[in-house]
Amino acid sequence: MGRGRVQLKRIENKINRQVTFSKRRTGLLKKAHEISVLCDAEVGLIIFSAKGKLYEYSSDSCMEKILERYERYSYADRQMLTSDADTNGSWSLEHAKLKARMEILQKNQRHFMGEDLESLSLKELQNLEQQLDSAIKHVRSRKNQLMFESISELQKKDKSLQEQNNNLAKKIKEKEKEKAMARQENPALDASTLLLEQRLQPSNSISIPDARGGTCEDPVSPTHHRVNALLPAWMVRHLND
Repeated sequence: MGRGRVQLKRIENKINRQVTFSKRRTGLLKKAHEISVLCDAEVGLIIFSAKGKLYEYSSDSCMEKILERYERYSYADRQMLTSDADTNGSWSLEHAKLKARMEILQKNQRHFMGEDLESLSLKELQNLEQQLDSAIKHVRSRKNQLMFESISELQKKDKSLQEQNNNLAKKIKEKEKEKAMARQENPALDASTLLLEQRLQPSNSISIPDARGGTCEDPVSPTHHRVNALLPAWMVRHLND
């Protein structure tokens, strides 16, 4: 004989009721998982036992996301159905929605800070760990990018300074080369220039022989320096002789 149809009413026997709850709860969770995988559906299942114990299943990584989505859709439906309701009721509903959302965000923030973890299951802790690892990877990637950009900018500045130093050194060598060529082309000009530089050196006095064969100090006036500076080299030598 086939299995008889079960009458839908409360099972009075406490043991049978507990066994039936355990079996059907397992089957219901299995069916929820199957429909989420086979049909690519987003499923959220919440079960409270007679003693108040919670059993849940979510196809997403976090049950809060499914509940938040449910609140948005249900809120939109209620808004369409109660479009003619008074303004106070709409604001009260909006306040309740925002308050619930804020509580969820605060709860998630405490979890990310490592607080209030006692209420989380093993699966929820694993999901939280994965989210933190992903966030750390993004932070490190951004930090490394900024460091590389800073190093690249410093390298560009160093290269620019090296090019400027090379250009200055090149100009100095060209000036020295031009001076050397000018001296080679006109040695007399070079000699007169050296003599003129010696004459222009400051001197307070010169020795003049006196009648007794000795010398006396005669101060050299600035006019004498200017005259020597204006005369050519051969005339200066003639005057000195």
